[in-house]
Amino acid sequence: MLIDSHCHLNFPDFADDLSQVVARAHDAGIDKMISICTKIAEFKDIAKIADTYENVYCTVGVHPHDAADHVDTTAEELIALSQHPKCVGIGETGLDYFYENSPREEQRQQFLQHIEASRQTGLPCIIHTRSADEDTIEIIRKEAAFPALLHCFSSSYSVAEAALEAGLYISISGIVTFKKAEDLRESVRKIPLNRLLVETDSPYLAPMPHRGARNEPAYTKLTAQCVAELKGVSYEELAAATTENFHRLFKKVV
Repeated sequence: MLIDSHCHLNFPDFADDLSQVVARAHDAGIDKMISICTKIAEFKDIAKIADTYENVYCTVGVHPHDAADHVDTTAEELIALSQHPKCVGIGETGLDYFYENSPREEQRQQFLQHIEASRQTGLPCIIHTRSADEDTIEIIRKEAAFPALLHCFSSSYSVAEAALEAGLYISISGIVTFKKAEDLRESVRKIPLNRLLVETDSPYLAPMPHRGARNEPAYTKLTAQCVAELKGVSYEELAAATTENFHRLFKKVV
């Protein structure tokens, strides 16, 4: 069985057929899914989805795009919301200097609040980073001891090295199947199997041969097949390893 460690089941893309999406994931061998929070206002709806489906869990957090609208969000608020029985992580948070929808300093401040919430609760911090390698590395190294997952990894390998040195895990999305993603594939070959997870980031980033279409958790299998080939292991071994890694990190998941 596989686990989709990062999807967004509350997004409008799934409004009309969510039950079928969850059922297809199960039929494809996806044992569990984590629906990731990007705004505090979303949390109530995300938690409701997690309560509705036995194999769906959730997180609480603020995406770096929305940091400017959450300047007053504190670690204490995140901790309080994370007490929901099916909330298993903090985030997603991090730094995005590609779009810069929020000022960099506000992104950094929110990132640090999330790290503190992660440190206090023991729940993994879900990290988004894009075009922010140096600052991401600096924060990871400075803050050091907190459980975390570098999600949808597509940065330079120097970011992966810093994450691995700090004890973080790294999650691979459908980007790894894209024709021009050879640098990412080379990174995946180097990342130890015992630190890898897989995800969809659905509804975005559908793997080949579905690129351009809506992504969904069932497609985790396609990414996992590609990663298994890159690591030189069977699909079954990759599925077992990433599932074990997931449970080692997401300790609240039953």
